[in-house]
Amino acid sequence: MKESQIHDCPELMDAIRQIGMVPLLDSGIAGFSADEMVAPESRYVVTDEGWDWPLWDWKGPMVTEGHFAYGKFFNGKAGFVTMEWWPDFCNWRRSKHPEPPGDSVEGIILDILRVNGSMITRDLRSACGFNGPKMRSRFDGYVTRLQMACRVVTEDFVYPTDKHGNRYGWGWALLTTPEQLFGRDACHCERTPEESLEHILAHLRVFLPQASEKQLLRLIS
Repeated sequence: MKESQIHDCPELMDAIRQIGMVPLLDSGIAGFSADEMVAPESRYVVTDEGWDWPLWDWKGPMVTEGHFAYGKFFNGKAGFVTMEWWPDFCNWRRSKHPEPPGDSVEGIILDILRVNGSMITRDLRSACGFNGPKMRSRFDGYVTRLQMACRVVTEDFVYPTDKHGNRYGWGWALLTTPEQLFGRDACHCERTPEESLEHILAHLRVFLPQASEKQLLRLIS
């Protein structure tokens, strides 16, 4: 994989469609992240006005226009999976992380999302009763586990605006379930979970010859 050759959002979308799944930031495999694939001018930089990070701004259009699943799928870190590879990816991950009980925190989060359709993280956290001190990080841990299990994805990003209508800050993830965003058929795979795993591994070996089998398994398990 060549590094630093991508200069805009459409080029990055095309690259991810070829590879099938790409972490946003460092994956532990050299060169295998959106951040390493884009040109230096698209990475994070501190400016006189604060900061600039084109890659961060591309996430929204990539999710809404590129038809990618986006969430914390790779060792608890964010990344993209194409709709072509989502059924296999979802099939394998859900076999490792069964549907949580309805009375568990994860089960309650899913129930609330299924009723409301989608919610920004802050509102979802409040609806689940995580309003006390130090509750944010605890709640984020539950949501991350649900994303790793391919049961929660990001639908879009919502940004606050100032009095002039200019958006600011890092933005809030608008969370939903993949069934609500993509439809149930997109989450169904005819293969067994083990067949899906081998299908994914065989594909990634072509694009990541520098990665060891252990690295690949760690990435998608």
